[in-house]
Amino acid sequence: MIENIDKILSSVSKPSWYIGTELNTVHKSRDIHTRVAYCFPDLYDVGMSHLGMKLLYHMMNERDDLWCERVFAPNTDMEELLRKTNTSLFALESKDPLREFDFVAFTLVYELSYTGILNMLDLAGIPIYAKDRTENDPIIIAGGPCMCNPEPVADFFDVIDIGEGEENLNELFDLYKECGKNKAEFLEKAKNIRGMYVPNHGEKQEKVTRAVIEDLDSAYYPDKLVVPFAQAVHDRISLEIMRGCIRGCRFCQAGMIYRPYRQKSVERLKSDAVKLCESTGYDEISLLSLSTSDFQKLPELAESLREYCIPRKISLALPSLRIDNFSKEISDEISSIRKTGLTFAPEAGTQRLRDVINKNITDEDIERSCKIAFENGASAVKLYFMIGLPTETDEDIIGIAQTAQQVVEYFYKYATNRSRGISVTISCATFVPKPHTPFQWEAQLTLDEIQRRQDLLKRSITSKKVHLKYHDADTTVLEGVFARGDRKIAQLIEAAWRLGCRLDAWTEHFDFSRWQKAAEECGINFYDYTARKRSFDEQLPWHFVDIGVTKSFMQRECEKAYNAETTPNCIEKCSGCGMNKICKGDVCP
Repeated sequence: MIENIDKILSSVSKPSWYIGTELNTVHKSRDIHTRVAYCFPDLYDVGMSHLGMKLLYHMMNERDDLWCERVFAPNTDMEELLRKTNTSLFALESKDPLREFDFVAFTLVYELSYTGILNMLDLAGIPIYAKDRTENDPIIIAGGPCMCNPEPVADFFDVIDIGEGEENLNELFDLYKECGKNKAEFLEKAKNIRGMYVPNHGEKQEKVTRAVIEDLDSAYYPDKLVVPFAQAVHDRISLEIMRGCIRGCRFCQAGMIYRPYRQKSVERLKSDAVKLCESTGYDEISLLSLSTSDFQKLPELAESLREYCIPRKISLALPSLRIDNFSKEISDEISSIRKTGLTFAPEAGTQRLRDVINKNITDEDIERSCKIAFENGASAVKLYFMIGLPTETDEDIIGIAQTAQQVVEYFYKYATNRSRGISVTISCATFVPKPHTPFQWEAQLTLDEIQRRQDLLKRSITSKKVHLKYHDADTTVLEGVFARGDRKIAQLIEAAWRLGCRLDAWTEHFDFSRWQKAAEECGINFYDYTARKRSFDEQLPWHFVDIGVTKSFMQRECEKAYNAETTPNCIEKCSGCGMNKICKGDVCP
């Protein structure tokens, strides 16, 4: 245990981030067989909002032979103190240094957290490269959605878990026990576990097949969550109602890598919700999925939760609603419980471009959904769009502003109560071609072109009822480099970290000039990774990762995009993506 921990915690601005005694934390004996330091390479309030970390933390701690503890990236004041006092980064629950653990595991949710990996390992006194670590160093693991292309960070890790950790992590820890903590033997045998990629030991694996849970009802889900002392970004219960998506939007990585579409039963969800409310005291439940209104028994689920929530003044949030299947029934259920606003994602401002990306919604769908929402009392709507999608023109950009203005006009046409007025927020991201999507071969906008299109959109908004938020253009370029990068990018990440880059997802910490200097030092041109269009025949860095969706399907979808030809959703017709062996009997005929 860190000896001077009390003095350190009394000197930082948010000591509650590092105390580790929150409600529902797990404390065990240090002499347990396997110890895991579970790391989130960003600040506490972000990491404590991530469902995957909450879920796996409790799942691992269900084992009698394992103790999993949490570790978050320290804020700048804490890092300064750790370095000044020569104190190792420690796990929250035991306050033990990370180098004393058997495993140091990172969950990687977004690419801009990559420098956090190196900073946390360095603060723990652990060599950042796998090749420099010895038998006595912890085994360093990565997982999370970013690992569908693990190559940019592969040199830093001993094992990378590709897929759903609930499916294969217990098998990995069983193997570690069987090997008697023999690291070399463990790494060699770990290659035989579905989803496990061992990038720096022996011959490179020719193929790594993603681990997938087939039945969500039988999968582990916690009956309690750690409740933070300080408010997290998403300080509520996240109730995962389904995994995967039936839609097939061509830009969406999550919609591809989380296939197949799997639903939980209403009975299981009601049971989970009640247990979590009673064990945490939260007064809000958010139904989590990629497309909540595609949950086939949503009205039944909402009614079931309403019976429990209303007497207890617990609110229900339904993010990720589809415009084309938003119904009065759904709206009635939402309005019967304390509302938190409505969110829709048209993604593109014109019908032509929505067909290109296979969004499969129409202007009529938008009007119908707005009518239902406004007649039921809604007065705030958030709309998600993207710029830079393949084949996009200036007309499509202007169409985003026009769509938002049309929503304002629908409010004054259909609202039964206009006293509060209408607020429409456009949240506009820039398209990044992601691995394992039909658009993975496409070119990304240059920095200058991103800024030009953002300025055009800003000028096109004339109503004070419409508010615009858009992602920083610099970070979008960098995200594109990481998303489709190869092993050379590890050098870039290290160089940028040594120049002071960390907490890059935060505007106040992000410094693009440092990344540009690092790229110059490494001889890397950002636009070689982002602005270059790939051919279908090019071997991409992530070619060996088999997510289950076939290359031939993605190529067909890309070709259809250029003809603005849509593909029906999975319930209407199986599109032959390659996952039908698992989802057959659920959505496939």
